[in-house]
Amino acid sequence: MAEMHYDRRTFTAGLTSFVLCTAFLDSVYGQQLERSSLKLGVANKSHLYYLPVTIAERRGYFRDYGLAIAMSDFEGGGQAFDALLEGSVDIAAGAYEHILRAQAMGHDVRAVIELGRFPGVVLAVGKNQPFNSYTDLKGLKIGVTAPNSSSHFFVLYLMAKVGLAPNDAFFVGVGGGEQAIKAMMTGKIDAISNFDPVITRLQQDGTARIVADTRFPRANYEIFGGTNPAAVLYAKNEFIAANPTTMQALVNAFYKTLRWIATATTDEIVDTVPSDYFLNDRAIYVKALKANLLVYSRTGIITRQGMNSALKMMATFDPDLKDKKIDQQKTFDDRFIKRAAVLFDDPTNSDLETDERRPEINLNKIED
Repeated sequence: MAEMHYDRRTFTAGLTSFVLCTAFLDSVYGQQLERSSLKLGVANKSHLYYLPVTIAERRGYFRDYGLAIAMSDFEGGGQAFDALLEGSVDIAAGAYEHILRAQAMGHDVRAVIELGRFPGVVLAVGKNQPFNSYTDLKGLKIGVTAPNSSSHFFVLYLMAKVGLAPNDAFFVGVGGGEQAIKAMMTGKIDAISNFDPVITRLQQDGTARIVADTRFPRANYEIFGGTNPAAVLYAKNEFIAANPTTMQALVNAFYKTLRWIATATTDEIVDTVPSDYFLNDRAIYVKALKANLLVYSRTGIITRQGMNSALKMMATFDPDLKDKKIDQQKTFDDRFIKRAAVLFDDPTNSDLETDERRPEINLNKIED
């Protein structure tokens, strides 16, 4: 008989999961889920940028809340965004910047939970590429996951800060994983804007050297002036309004995921993801994970400062946002994350509309 080991955290987490799941499925405002099957768009799911998506799936949190999620994995966030607007996916996990673009285009798209408080994107140049400042990006072939992705936006912002125009460099969509690594190693591109574990692999191999890094708080404050919301879960407002109970279940699953990531060990996280995420080297993946642990949101809430930071960044280079007035209140529907926080701490309390302890979160003051 296999030996079984228990610790207090594992037992408590399991008990909480059972009670929370039971309470939620029995009653959320006395309603059943409007939809139990959802189509989710994501881009390069194996990137650590989307670790919460993988964890929620692999640990069965979607299933715990009665949801069946069919995922479409795109090469870049812009493609997932387009799929949402076209209606081929119901919801998407991607950069908060896409919501700003949607609002500027006249589409009412809103985030419901923040998954990453820092972008985690890294700009690196070839080991023999001369580089002293961002002005040296002029004329380079720069690999990004895909056009109109957060990796693309990041480089455009850095270029704009030193007076370069978007067409002062040549952008090449290289996706993620081995394809992106090969593009850098073979000299197809001079520089790369990408995510882990791709960046850690290139750095470890000595193929590239980092020149801008948003995996760590200090760098984000230097580059953006503070936090800069990264991956969020977003959908059209009409879909959110038509499926509030389903959206609550989905946000609960992701909030539970963020809480687990915040307390799990490195080995627990690595053991959860598929081995094909490792790029054939578990040690590199472990190193990459350690470099990204501060990226993930602690609260699921997009701060007001973060919203301002993202809008300022996009307006720097995007003419559609430069003089556009965006109502930031309409970019983030915080109702679901407030309720998820209450349910997580008190699983037996599902009647939130009449709960006097229901939190009123001041987005102008909260710090993540």
